[in-house]
This record gives sequence, structure tokens and C-alpha cells, in this order.
Amino acid sequence: MIFMLFILLTQSALSLAAKALGWCQWAGSRWPTLWAMVLCLSGAQGLHAQSAHTPPGPAAVASGAAASDTAASTVVLNNRKIITFRADLLGDTPAERAALAQLALTQALQTKGPGKVARAMLDEAARIELDGQTLFFVLPGDLGGPRPASLLDAASQDVVRRLQTAVDETRERTDPTRWAVGIAYALAATLFAWLGLKLLWRGKRRLTQRMQDMLQQTSEARLTGSWLVDYTRYARASLARMVAALSWLAALVLLELWATFVLHQFAYTRPWGERSTAWLLDLLGRFATSAAVAIPGLLTAMLIFFIARTCVRVGHHLLQRVETGEISLTWLTPDTAAPTRRLLAAAIWLFALAMAYPYLPGSDSEAFKGVSVLAGLMLSLGSSSVIGQALSGLSLMYSRSLREGEYVKVGDVEGTVAGMGMFTTRIHTGLGEEVSLPNSVVFAQPIRNYSRMVKDGRFMIHTSVTIGYATPWRQVHAMLMEGARRSPDVAQSPAPYVVQTALSDFYVEYRLCAQSSRHAPAQRAAVVSQLLSNVQDVFNENGVQIMSPHYMADPPEPQVVPPGPWASPPGAQPVQPPDLERPNDTAAR
Repeated sequence: MIFMLFILLTQSALSLAAKALGWCQWAGSRWPTLWAMVLCLSGAQGLHAQSAHTPPGPAAVASGAAASDTAASTVVLNNRKIITFRADLLGDTPAERAALAQLALTQALQTKGPGKVARAMLDEAARIELDGQTLFFVLPGDLGGPRPASLLDAASQDVVRRLQTAVDETRERTDPTRWAVGIAYALAATLFAWLGLKLLWRGKRRLTQRMQDMLQQTSEARLTGSWLVDYTRYARASLARMVAALSWLAALVLLELWATFVLHQFAYTRPWGERSTAWLLDLLGRFATSAAVAIPGLLTAMLIFFIARTCVRVGHHLLQRVETGEISLTWLTPDTAAPTRRLLAAAIWLFALAMAYPYLPGSDSEAFKGVSVLAGLMLSLGSSSVIGQALSGLSLMYSRSLREGEYVKVGDVEGTVAGMGMFTTRIHTGLGEEVSLPNSVVFAQPIRNYSRMVKDGRFMIHTSVTIGYATPWRQVHAMLMEGARRSPDVAQSPAPYVVQTALSDFYVEYRLCAQSSRHAPAQRAAVVSQLLSNVQDVFNENGVQIMSPHYMADPPEPQVVPPGPWASPPGAQPVQPPDLERPNDTAAR
């Protein structure tokens, strides 16, 4: 409180110093007008004694009846607006009249008079005086707009009332007794406000605990075994929030009352206290009026959203049945039912928002429009990549290139598709990791699907070896087939097969192709690891080295298989496909 009083005193001193400096600067440029004003003020007493004071002449009244083209100027005393000049008088603009009135008011306050404000009604003007000294004139043109001169009497009375209050407060600011009383009342109000807040928060805790205990006892006594028991905790949480909101509201009201009372104790801050109360009441009144006016629009918007929600739920149930296979539609497959459901819901809600927008409170205000434009601009600038990801995800869903549970290879990532979202695709590699690929990356790369051509949830298994030309190819085929036979997770029907994919310079490339069995794990990496282990064992048992030979020079003898038992065990004579035709000897020759 002492710090606040120090701030108030400092502000008062700075304000007076600034005003004095401003008057000195202004007086240097307006000394002829000031001299005329001083002469007028010095002769005002004599004119009053003779009852022959000369009011503004007809020309002055005519010039003051119409508002000047210049801006209006206000006379302020002790943070109170006394009068606003809008008309010219004797060639002086409203700003010059306000400056002269402020100077006369300052000089009148420096006297030791009783501080009595009075007025004198003239023909078409009102003279305002302080302790017999003329301060300024009030003209019909100062009332603002085309108003009749008959209102001058009431307007001048309001000016006298405001000026008297400001003069009394100015005198009060220099009264030490009044300062001491104000400080005492402010300290007492602060103490009572602190105690009130403390009691308020203590009562809030006790009330919340008591109401929750009553709700808990009621639910245990009457709702035992009912499904409503699950919702009692939500009821308790809602009750606690409601009590907290009411407590905060009461605390704000108490603080507003405390601030208003404290500001009223000091002359310098009393206008602020009066304006704060009026501002709060005006704000609450405008809020209540706006809420009442917005009720019809809110009801219309709620009806639109209710219809939209009903349509979304109907579409959701229909497309969910298509997704589960209960309903078959020629234009929609179960794989595309889920993204279609999300797109339909988004389209319905966007349409509902566009329909309900004009009925929302404040939608026609410039602030609401500005925020809408700003939000649209931010979305358009920052969501280009997001829109691209979403469109790529929709393209993948509707092209059905991927499905959850399928084993695929996208670029260098190989694994089982764990989930397909609007923006990313998740793949489990089987090595204890999950890879999230942006849909734009997946859509831009070739996809190898190892599950699409196989039924019953199986997947294809591939492995390749490179063996030198010194090993018979039939024996390599047989060893690869033996490794597949030893692997229980490799299906024997349909039978695995081996293809030679290339005859390179130094070795032959063999590829074993097979399908997983029904009881194989979902992770392809585990099945491939088991198959490779068995292939390695078979090659070791037959003394065949799994290595890709490279030569530094030609060998002394050609690296070919000598004539002999090429089909010796475990090799066997391959069976030729029945649809292959041998070229006749004549054509060969």
C-alpha cells in the first residue's frame, strides 16, 4: 500500500510538472491572446460590480453556434473530463479555448478561496466561474451536433457539477488528514479482502469434499451393481470444476469491490474507481444482451450440427457393415470402406460448418473475419506437405497397393504392414523395430508385395546363392530343395522351386522360391532365417563352398564339369515341362 501511495504521489508531481512545462511553451507563442485574457480577467470583477458584463457579441455567438472544422478539445482536471469545446469563440479554436480555460483554472486554484463553482446564464452562453473568477464560456455549439439552445441550461449545470467535484478533489489531494484517513481505510479493506479470500478458498475445499462424499455415499447405497456407478467419478470431477468456477467468480467480485473501495479513498484515483464500476456493469450488461441476441442463432447452428451428426452416424454404420462384409456394394470394396467413411464424415462436417457459420455469434464482425482469413492463410501456407501426405495416403488406400497384414518391401524397408494412416504407413520389420514411412515416400517408390499372389495369409520366400561353375547345377538345385524340405515353416505344397537367374562371369546365380506354411510366424524375417540356416547346413554336409569365386587369370584347364555321372545323388535328372518343344534336328543343323 505504501508503494502504491508513492506511485500516486510521483504521478501527480510528474503530471503537474508536465502541464507547467506545456503551458510555458504554449505561452511563448500565444502571448497576445494571453495578454487579452489577462485584461479580460482583471476587468471581470469591475464589470460584475456594475452588472454591465459584456457577453459574447452576436458575431461571436454566430461563430460559436456552428461547430468548427478543427478537432474538439477537452478540459481535464484531476482525471475528470470537465467540458469538451467544439465551437470557435472570438476567433479562438476549441484547442485554444481549452488551453485558456486550463490556464484560468490553474490560476484560480492557486488562490485560497472557498472553491465555489458558479455559473451565470447570458443571452446565448453560460459563464462558468470559480470564486468569482471567470474560467470559460459554454456555447450551444459545444453541446455537439445540431442541438437546440434550450439544452444549454442543463448542460451548464452538468459542467458545474463535474467541475465542483474536481475542485474539491484537487483541494483534498493536499490535505494530510484526508490522506491518513484514506490510507487507514485502504489498509482495513485490504485486510478484510485477504481474510475473505482465505475464507472463500477454505470454504471451497470443504464444500467440494462434502459434496463429493455425499455423492459417493449415494452411489454406493443406491447404485450398487448399476452401470451408473461408472459415471460417478465423472460427476464428481464435474462438480469440483463447477465449485472451482463459482469460487473464482466470487474471488473476482471480491477483488473488484476491494479495488473500487481503495481507489475511492484517494482523490487522484477516485475517477478510476468510478469508471471501473461503470465499466464492469456496462460489460456485464452488454454480455447479457449479446448472449440473449445470440440464442436464436446458436439454436439454429446446434440444429444443423445435430443433423450433420445424424448423417455421419448413418454413413458410419452403413460403411462399417460394408467393411465387415455384411453388405456387398459393386462400387465399394471392404478395403476402401474405411477411408470412404472418414472422407464422408469430413465432407459432412465441412458442409455443416459452412451452413452454420452465418448463425455463429460474431461471425459478421471484422475481427471474426480477420481471424478466419488469417487461419486460412496459415493453413494454405503451412499445410501443403500435409495435404500432399493425405492425398498420397488416399491414393494408396483406393489403389489397394497395400493392406494391413501383408508382407511388402518399400525401397530398403521390408516387413509386415502394421497400419495405414492418412499420413504415414507403419511397417514391422521383424527385427524388433517399427518403421513409419510418409505416404508420399511410399507412393513414389515401387512396392514389392510378397503376400498378394498367395492365399490364406501366406507370403513368398526368396533366397539366392552364387556358386562357381565347378559345381553341377543339378546338385545345387537338389541342395536348395533339401534345405527347404528341412524347414518346417516352408510349405511343401505347392512345392518350392529353384531358378537360375544369371550366368555371371565367375559364378551362377540360383534363387529358391517357396511359400510359407500355415503355421509360419507372421514375421517373414524369422522364416527366412530358418531357411538360410538349413541351406547352409546342407551345403556344408555336401562339401560345397558358398562363395562367389573371382579370378586373377585364366586357369590352365577350362572350368567345366567333366563327363560322368552328372545326376549323382543328391542330384536327380530334372523333369522337363510337358509344354516345351524340342527343336528338330534339321532345324538345329
